Amino acid sequence: MAMFDGSMPGSVNVLEHGAGQARGEHARMSTIIGALAIADVVKSSLGPKGMDKILQPSPGSTSKLSVTNDGATILKSILVDNPAAKVLIDISKTQDEEVGDGTTSVCVLAGELLRQAEKLMEQQLHPQLIVAGFRRAADVARARLESMAVDHSSDPVRFRADLIKIAQTTLSSKVLSQDKQQFSEMAVDAVMKLKGSTHLEQIQLIKKAGGTLRDSYLDPDGYLLDKKISADGPKKIVGAKILLANTPMDTDKIKLYGTKVKTDSMAKVAEIEAAERAKMNAKVDKIIAHGCNVFINRQLIYNLPEQRLVDAGIMVIEHADFEGVAQLAHVTRADIVSTFDTPESVTLGEAATIEEIMIGEDKLIRFGGCPNAEACSIVLRGANEHILDEAERSLHDALCVLSQTVVHTKVLPGGGACEMQMANAIDQAALEVPGKQALAMEAFARGLRALPEIIATNGGHDAADLIAKLRVKHHAGCTSFGLDMDKGELADMYELGIMESYKVKLHVLLSAAEAAEMLLRVDSIVQCAPRQRDQ
Repeated sequence: MAMFDGSMPGSVNVLEHGAGQARGEHARMSTIIGALAIADVVKSSLGPKGMDKILQPSPGSTSKLSVTNDGATILKSILVDNPAAKVLIDISKTQDEEVGDGTTSVCVLAGELLRQAEKLMEQQLHPQLIVAGFRRAADVARARLESMAVDHSSDPVRFRADLIKIAQTTLSSKVLSQDKQQFSEMAVDAVMKLKGSTHLEQIQLIKKAGGTLRDSYLDPDGYLLDKKISADGPKKIVGAKILLANTPMDTDKIKLYGTKVKTDSMAKVAEIEAAERAKMNAKVDKIIAHGCNVFINRQLIYNLPEQRLVDAGIMVIEHADFEGVAQLAHVTRADIVSTFDTPESVTLGEAATIEEIMIGEDKLIRFGGCPNAEACSIVLRGANEHILDEAERSLHDALCVLSQTVVHTKVLPGGGACEMQMANAIDQAALEVPGKQALAMEAFARGLRALPEIIATNGGHDAADLIAKLRVKHHAGCTSFGLDMDKGELADMYELGIMESYKVKLHVLLSAAEAAEMLLRVDSIVQCAPRQRDQ
């Protein structure tokens, strides 16, 4: 690109001084290199033998150090300057929000498609031709994926078995892989309680350091709140009538900090305090008039109102943060109130029992027998905070995938079987396409075959040998054969119980294809001039 310094006669500076522009080949190379760099970051964490990454925050940052192999978590923590890299990070985030799993796969697949496209562009194929071929290939792959999927939703026993296999496959690449049977059962039980809903906030995940991961358990009939009951009040209530509030209960004393009070005697201050106390007493009387025996407030409760409520035989729980109060309202079917003038129109929450329980050395409040039968709690135990955080991320992925599979009930064989089938279908379709688009379709198929190859490489096996054998198996009609990473050989995925959700696999395919398409269309990058700091 010719650069003018403005001194030449007739030169026109369109862009502001300091702005930059890359065109044609340079822009394309910058895009592809940025995307490949991001895909290579997460590539080694793909599959059941994927490696973890330590994410160390910059000094002075509020974020914590974390150890993870969750693609979305890794990519969220990386600060990048390349626009193509940001596109890949965005599709990974979208995958995480939409279906919960496949965050690494979608990023790696998009990177592999761009890697294959780069080779075609070196052979002077126009990007628009490649895009058209990719679009055709994606349609063929989608049709093949749909024909492979099986649906056992009409048989509850087989469908539950499918869900457990999907959960085990999802957890195989995570920190929970050693105890995947236990955690799969927990995740399936929790999701089945939702009765087809995808509102995962009804499943409460509580992390408590101590013990081992194996000590984790599901409380199917209880909702746990990580708070304490007030010191003086009753510690157990049977047949609870719960009033949930978000109201200030800390105004029975005058806060003189930062306040200017002009008075000629302390008696005047005492009068103001007496007025505040009378106001608070009136508020407490209104609360007692609701006929509740449990009062839960989102904000602090000072000594005077707390003592009055306890004297009336009411259990008091303060500082139940907003998320906790919102979840409790959902679980106990209660209204959240801020004013107490209309007790007749307020719905009180219900629970069979409320009591304090001990987990490790910490006290929690358990709400048992709540009217919302969909709610439950999972308590995660582990050696330290890093393991607990990663266990939470892993279990959350499994819960997301299961909740989506309950709605979209089709399942597929895992272990690279789908990718090989899609690639074979594209190769077959490419034989009937005249012209250069067929080359782009074959490149798309090679990109798909790269996924099982990376999974095999991450397991320390001879990837080229395994993929060659797998191609022969699929050509012979063994469509459910894939990689058994424990033994380093081929096996029938249905027999091994390695299953994946159709919704997750479809989302990975379409998102990666769209992202690769978008980046291939780029032929110019315009970079704005950096903002000048005021001297």
